[in-house]
Amino acid sequence: MKATDRVMQSYGRCCAVPDFFDRFYQHFLASSPLIRDKFTDTDMPAQKQLLRQGILNLVMVARGMPDSKLRALGESHSRGKLDIRPELYDLWVDALLQSIRELDPQYCSETRLAWTEVLNKGISIIKAGY
Repeated sequence: MKATDRVMQSYGRCCAVPDFFDRFYQHFLASSPLIRDKFTDTDMPAQKQLLRQGILNLVMVARGMPDSKLRALGESHSRGKLDIRPELYDLWVDALLQSIRELDPQYCSETRLAWTEVLNKGISIIKAGY
C-alpha cells in the first residue's frame, strides 16, 4: 500500500473521532509556551477547520498535487508575517502523530512511517517559506 493511501485511511479514521482536532490542539499547545502565545487570540473552531484542510493539503501534495497552497501557507507563516519559526513545525508534527497514535484504532509502525513520509514532504515546503 502506498504511504499516501495508508495516511488517507488513517486520517479518515481520525476525523471520525469527534475530539480528534481538540486532542491535537491539547498536545500542540502543551508542547511550548511559544505556541500557546501564538494562539492567544485565535478563533479555535475556525482554526480546527483550517487544520482539517491543511492536513488534507499535505496529503494531496504528497500525492502529486501542485504545492501552491503549501507555499502560500509558508509565506503567511514567514518571518515577516506570522513569524512561525521552522522548529515549531516539528512540535506540530509530534503533536499530530501523538494524536493519531492515540485515536486511530489501526495505528501501527507502518502507519507512523507513512504519516512521517507524507508530512515531511509538505512541511519542508512550508519551512522553506520562512
